[in-house]
Amino acid sequence: MTDMMIETRNLTKKYKGTPAVDALNLAIPRGEIYGFLGPNGAGKTTTIRMLLGLIKPDSGVVQIFGQDLKRERIKILRRVGSLVEYPSYYGHLNAVENLETIRRILNVPKSRIDEVLHTVGLTKDAKRSVKGYSLGMKQRLGIASALLGSPELLILDEPTNGLDPSGILEIRELIKKMPQQQGITVLVSSHLLSEVEQMASSVGIVNQGKMVFQDSIPNLQRKAGSEIHIALSDPDAAMITAREQGCFPRLDQGHLVFKGIDNGQIARLVAALVDARHSIYRVEERRKSLEDLFLTMTSGASNANSERHEASALRAAGLRKEAAQ
Repeated sequence: MTDMMIETRNLTKKYKGTPAVDALNLAIPRGEIYGFLGPNGAGKTTTIRMLLGLIKPDSGVVQIFGQDLKRERIKILRRVGSLVEYPSYYGHLNAVENLETIRRILNVPKSRIDEVLHTVGLTKDAKRSVKGYSLGMKQRLGIASALLGSPELLILDEPTNGLDPSGILEIRELIKKMPQQQGITVLVSSHLLSEVEQMASSVGIVNQGKMVFQDSIPNLQRKAGSEIHIALSDPDAAMITAREQGCFPRLDQGHLVFKGIDNGQIARLVAALVDARHSIYRVEERRKSLEDLFLTMTSGASNANSERHEASALRAAGLRKEAAQ
């Protein structure tokens, strides 16, 4: 049995010649919550629609449960639950009646309705008309619908979109329980890194259809990195002392700034600075936020494209000028 629930190889989808998804290689391990991140328009929903067989890729391969989606589509999708964009429901029916319409299609036991309502915390409101539900409750009903067929893989597209902080917390806590309590692997897409960071174990970041990062959340946090800032008297002279200790800082607004320095080096450096009669005002670690890292990753490609477009425009302008002469 493969350890990967989802694998794609060079998955590509173009609209009018422009790639919405560009040679995307996803690798989603079994039993994890995988955060699929990217700004709006990055290609997340298009990718999810291809994973669910709702649209056909122009090229590339999709494997789910180690099987080719193109050849085993029906067999695979019986084991997958999904909520893409906003949930569908009949407002005049209650939760049980809405789930009953889906249960009959899936041909699962009636007992599953009570089970999924309990899972998503809607048991007390099961007989209320759905049109009176809050947006968060409707999202939870949508997840209940996705769970009805006892899926091994759950795919959720922007499940916290439009929710208030209380609704976001409810959905987040619900998703976090899935692997442990239900044995379900979860792919959850979002444009909010802060949300994904609090529930996912691994993450893939896409921008303009391309994968720009894919790894565990701890490795993403390490990639963000940190710096040690030392505020002290006479920073210019302190730079010389630091170099004598084998540390090579930069000077920033009167602070010595160190990158990639460990605790032992910091301790020895501070002792050497004190021996050299420097007054140490403050030693602090400043960690680059994941939001900053995310913005750097997702803006780099956009800036590069803008530069290419600008260069093309300048070349075109030059050619027109030469032709006119």
